[in-house]
Amino acid sequence: MLHLRLISPADRTDAVVSLIENTVGATHLVVLPDAARTPAGDVVMCDVAREAGDELIGGLRGLRLDTTGSIAVENIDLSLSRRADRAEEEAPGEGADAVLWEQLTDATHEESTLTVTYVAFLAVATMLAACGVMLDNAILIVGAMAVGPEFGPLAGISTALVQRAPRLVLRSLWALLAGFAAAMVVTAGFSWLMDLFGLSTRSMIEAGRPNTAFIWKPDWMSFVVAFLAGIAGTLSLTSAKSGALIGVAISVTTVPAAANAAVAFAYTEYAQMWGSTGQLLANLGGIVLAGTLTLLAQKWFWARQRRRTPTAEPA
Repeated sequence: MLHLRLISPADRTDAVVSLIENTVGATHLVVLPDAARTPAGDVVMCDVAREAGDELIGGLRGLRLDTTGSIAVENIDLSLSRRADRAEEEAPGEGADAVLWEQLTDATHEESTLTVTYVAFLAVATMLAACGVMLDNAILIVGAMAVGPEFGPLAGISTALVQRAPRLVLRSLWALLAGFAAAMVVTAGFSWLMDLFGLSTRSMIEAGRPNTAFIWKPDWMSFVVAFLAGIAGTLSLTSAKSGALIGVAISVTTVPAAANAAVAFAYTEYAQMWGSTGQLLANLGGIVLAGTLTLLAQKWFWARQRRRTPTAEPA
């Protein structure tokens, strides 16, 4: 269930209440006249089944409540109510399958912003991966994968493509490319510094490194893994099961590939640099393609499911 807290101008409250009352899956309606001060208006609260949330939020935006008032949405972890149970039963589809497009767009927009924190996380992850490839240590590689924040912009690109939002595409693409460029420059400098202090040598990058050699040897299996990870990551975002993102992060070699490219450049090992760059591009492309197709499939499936579900009286 979702809990909605709305601030509505007095002249629009009747329309807001009517929309909620006629939304299958909405219940626990509360209206507090003149309770809001900034902005001034009435406070309207209700609970709605997740599978009916996107339709209701869209209707509220159609009433311009997002510009003249306020729309706040919270997840309800526990709701002990027969009316809530009935609302979830009557709402079309299953909550686990529902996509809250407004929430997804807002989340990916925030995570696709090029911030100092984002670049710092990506740079630290890339430097950790650099240590991993130099030492041929798979544990460090896995740790670097988990730290990397690059899935946010990748999901932002997929969401923007499905929603036809070119500005978000450009914003996400800028965060992705600028973030990796900055992280790789920092990692190249880090490699030179490590070499200066004798903590790393050219022989390390020239060694066979059986545990991490796959990073600069891209093949179709790399693309397949990235594609599957993109599906899992997108599903984890749309179903609010964020824990699955950790599994996604440690299954795709985006950050390690960027790190190996930077280290190889620092030691003028250009064959490894281009191989790692190919691995990076294959992984990024596979995730974006998978994310976009997954969202399109969810959009189609949900629209078809709603058409097949008979309309019920609101709870």
